[in-house]
Amino acid sequence: MAVGELVRAELARHDWASLRCGCGDTAEHLPLMFETILEAATARDMIGYTLEDHVERNGALFPCLPPAVAVILAALASGPSPLARGVLLQTLWSMSGCDTSFGPPDTIPEDCRSAADRGFWVLVHLGLSGDAEDAEHVADICAFFGLGGERHADYQRLLRERMVTKTKRRQRR
Repeated sequence: MAVGELVRAELARHDWASLRCGCGDTAEHLPLMFETILEAATARDMIGYTLEDHVERNGALFPCLPPAVAVILAALASGPSPLARGVLLQTLWSMSGCDTSFGPPDTIPEDCRSAADRGFWVLVHLGLSGDAEDAEHVADICAFFGLGGERHADYQRLLRERMVTKTKRRQRR
């Protein structure tokens, strides 16, 4: 799949060279990582191109995280391949705090929470239309970031129901 204009625009909005990355360098290599993930036809095409240890590492958050969240949401809104969607949701899930080493939600930078909140409908759509793992990841992301405001409980219930239903269907096969 080609990298869409929305993702290219979001990548261009940020001065990646001025941001510190979890690998110890500047984050100027992250656009290439995003492009490779989005263009990959197979998991093999992504070998060596991961966001792991770049936007977060062992619970430590890096300055490139807020722009990375915005790019992930732009990519998810653009209808990525199932492979890329899985990688991006897994990355967002990991950085959202499902790993207890992150600590309480107030340790997540507010701009990450704001970016995730702006992508609420994209996330919920993916969770309700994807597989059980997508539904679980989205439910956890929404719970950790506190997304959905007053709708939170309703969408959490729908996402968890979707996860259970899809899991049962998969087990029957």
